[in-house]
Amino acid sequence: MKTSFDVIIIGGGIMGCSAAFRLGQRGLKVAVIEKGGLGNGSTGRSSAIIRQHYSNETTARMALHSLRVFQNFKDEVGGESGFTEAGFLVLTPEKDLEGLEANVALQQSVGIQTDLLSHDDITERWPYLEAADLVAAAFEPESGYADPSLTVNGFAQAAKRHGVEFHLDTEVIGLDLLSGTIRGVNTSRGEFEAPAVVNCAGPWGARVAGLAGVKVPIDPCRVQVAFFRRPEGHEADHPMVVDFTHGSYWRPETGAQTLVGLIDPSEQENVVDPDSYNENSDLEFVAEVGNRLVERFPAMEKSTSTTSYASLYAITPDWHPVIDELVPDSGLFICAGFSGHGFKLGPAVGSLVADMVMGQTESGLERSLFRLSRFEEGKPVAGRYEYSIAG
Repeated sequence: MKTSFDVIIIGGGIMGCSAAFRLGQRGLKVAVIEKGGLGNGSTGRSSAIIRQHYSNETTARMALHSLRVFQNFKDEVGGESGFTEAGFLVLTPEKDLEGLEANVALQQSVGIQTDLLSHDDITERWPYLEAADLVAAAFEPESGYADPSLTVNGFAQAAKRHGVEFHLDTEVIGLDLLSGTIRGVNTSRGEFEAPAVVNCAGPWGARVAGLAGVKVPIDPCRVQVAFFRRPEGHEADHPMVVDFTHGSYWRPETGAQTLVGLIDPSEQENVVDPDSYNENSDLEFVAEVGNRLVERFPAMEKSTSTTSYASLYAITPDWHPVIDELVPDSGLFICAGFSGHGFKLGPAVGSLVADMVMGQTESGLERSLFRLSRFEEGKPVAGRYEYSIAG
């Protein structure tokens, strides 16, 4: 006997759980089907940086919307997200100054609290930074980071309070389509019926879309992060930093540690099987990001490497997601391919998905920028920096 729902969501990461919460909140009967455990994919290993520095109004508004949810998580969702306000600093060389200035103006126009800083401002506020090459920076005092596990479980518990069912350790092995219309899904634990199915499968997103014969340009790519314990005299937390000169990002972590990753377009080439990839980091990576960190934060030369790991991004050609109905009037939707941006946008995306599925505009957010057809149209999302990953 099939179990019937209004909506089935495939994937139990932040996108799936956030969307389930918002759909359940609007009165729909929802099931989340997850092949493993909640947050076991990209979400659980996210760097969890929450910032708003984007080159387009759509994503900037989504980031601001999400920040407000993180700031008020207990009231908006329930439970804890572990949100910590650290501030977000964007460091650019002179060649990126024009893009930086345009982005700051854009972000200020939509209500984001961000300021353009001069070279002297940088050296006065963060004297431990090597700033000889810098002409300006942007700083968001409200931005921060959160705990991925707390966040995804917070959304899941909120969804359950609205009647959402979670079926874990349950793999979707087929999509039930009749004359191009979705009727449900076939899983390793039986069949589930619904007139709407949302593919929030992240690195598995293209594979799930392929079950319907639809090709979506999303690649599961291996990325890495490393942690370093700050030396004596530098135990105090620093802001989160994106350093375009050295192609790296970093943020504070508990225990006087600093988490470091790369801003590297070549990560798009590290395509792997999301079910079987090396989850350990490479020694060369740890050495490389450590060196890049020291070039900007010289005192870290005396830091200690503590731990590191590899995770997955679901990367599209323009490093932006696909949020769309896969086939018009099919009831089969996709919300995947966030290319490392997903966690920070998760709260907004949940509301956006609820709008998409229900044909509403309650959230006030716009998704046309993320239509699947943009790739065939030759209209990819473009940023103001050479690093697409930065948005």
